[in-house]
Amino acid sequence: MADRRLQVFYTVVKAGSFTKAAERLFMTQPAVTFQIKQLEEHFNTRLLERGHGKLKLTPAGEIVFAYAEKMLSLDEELETRVAELTSELAGLLSIGASTTLATYWMPRVIEEFKRAHPRVIPRLVVGTSQLTQQRVLERELDLGIIEIAPDEPGLDQKQIGRDELWAIFAPGHPLAQRKGKPVRAKELAAYPFIQRDPGNGIREITEAFFEAAGIAPESLTIAAEMGTLQGVKHLAAAGIGVAIASRAALLEELRTGQLAAAPLDPPQYTPFELIAPKDRFRSRLIMTFVDFLQERIRAMEQQLPSAEFFFGR
Repeated sequence: MADRRLQVFYTVVKAGSFTKAAERLFMTQPAVTFQIKQLEEHFNTRLLERGHGKLKLTPAGEIVFAYAEKMLSLDEELETRVAELTSELAGLLSIGASTTLATYWMPRVIEEFKRAHPRVIPRLVVGTSQLTQQRVLERELDLGIIEIAPDEPGLDQKQIGRDELWAIFAPGHPLAQRKGKPVRAKELAAYPFIQRDPGNGIREITEAFFEAAGIAPESLTIAAEMGTLQGVKHLAAAGIGVAIASRAALLEELRTGQLAAAPLDPPQYTPFELIAPKDRFRSRLIMTFVDFLQERIRAMEQQLPSAEFFFGR
């Protein structure tokens, strides 16, 4: 119901270019340009400055953008509230998740939610904790679930679970001969270390673990930095170095003997933080999924094998 010109203008600003906006709106670029021209004629002023391949809002454009954001949000809320009175849960649900959560936790949650609500279309967007937080903050996603969530005034956040972190190494590694005895930071620091990419939540916890033991992260011998957990596990299994990873991500490799592992001393945990834009309308679909997510994460956490299961004590 919102003015189409405002929708196009808002999308152009968010996308940063007419070309990208046209792709998102399934329009031609000339059609997008025409809509912006119509809006500028309506207000009798320029809203966008175009130069050097970049778009910049004029003072008038900043005002129009702020109101367009509010009006489009209210339009979405109106449509959703009326639909909720007349139909079952349906529609697109955009969820962001960090790599480990997206790989080992969210598929099962989404599968079970989809079976209960077949008309819902879940969209899972994967990225580092830092990137996911930014996408939620910019309202590109309805929700995010990440390992680390620094305080951010524009977000509501809540811890909904956690997983233990373990050290991992090749089965023939010297640390594997300890048969699961907890490993201290000083012992890990004696070997080449496989690090996660910047912005990854587990990297932040890992660096804090070493710092608490008086070991500067930059003093570690870094064997590699990997953007995927699968890459970290592959290099560790190949004997390239040691690493730290979430317990849930290791179960198959430990079961088949591809990897060896040990708990950390003192124990370390990665929290699961649910984040959402503050002061944004939350539909019945979003709230239903949030309740379901919290319940399933708690249940799955309780089902994970303990250290004693793999290593004995």
